[in-house]
Amino acid sequence: MEDNVNINKEHVILKVKFIDKDGNVISEETKEHDLVVNSGLALRAQLLGGVSSPTALNAIAVGTGTTAPSATQTALVSEVARVASTNSLVTTNITNDTLQMVGTISFTSSYTISEVGTFNSTTANSGTMYSRDTVGPYNVTSGTSLQFTFQFVQTS
Repeated sequence: MEDNVNINKEHVILKVKFIDKDGNVISEETKEHDLVVNSGLALRAQLLGGVSSPTALNAIAVGTGTTAPSATQTALVSEVARVASTNSLVTTNITNDTLQMVGTISFTSSYTISEVGTFNSTTANSGTMYSRDTVGPYNVTSGTSLQFTFQFVQTS
C-alpha cells in the first residue's frame, strides 16, 4: 500500500443543549473528536457492504458514567435514558458528507448526566454502540431536557 494514499475517516462533532423546564437554554457545549468505537467501525463496515443486514444508527443514549472514552467500549458505563434520533444528511465540505443525528431527552428524575452514545437500537442497553463521549456533567431534574446533535463528517 502506498504511503500517500488517503484513508477515509470520520470527524465527530457533538453539540449539547441543556434546557430548563420553561424551554430556556441553560448552557451549550460543543466537542469534536475522531473516536468511533471498535463496534461502531464493524457496524460501518457491515452497513457499507450490506453484510448481515444490520440496523442503521437510530438512537442516542445518556448515562452517569465518567470513564474516559475508549475504542474498546461497547456500551455506556451506566445508561439511564435513550431516545430515537432524527437523522438527516447535511453538507459540511461536500454535498451530503455528514450524517446528523438529533435527539432530545426529557427527564422525569434527577441524574448527573456525564456520558452519551449513539446506537442502532432504541431499546435501552441493547444494540451496537457506534460512538461514546463524556459530557458536562449536567445535573438534570424532572422537567429539564438535554438536546444532542451528533454530526459524523466524512473526511479524507
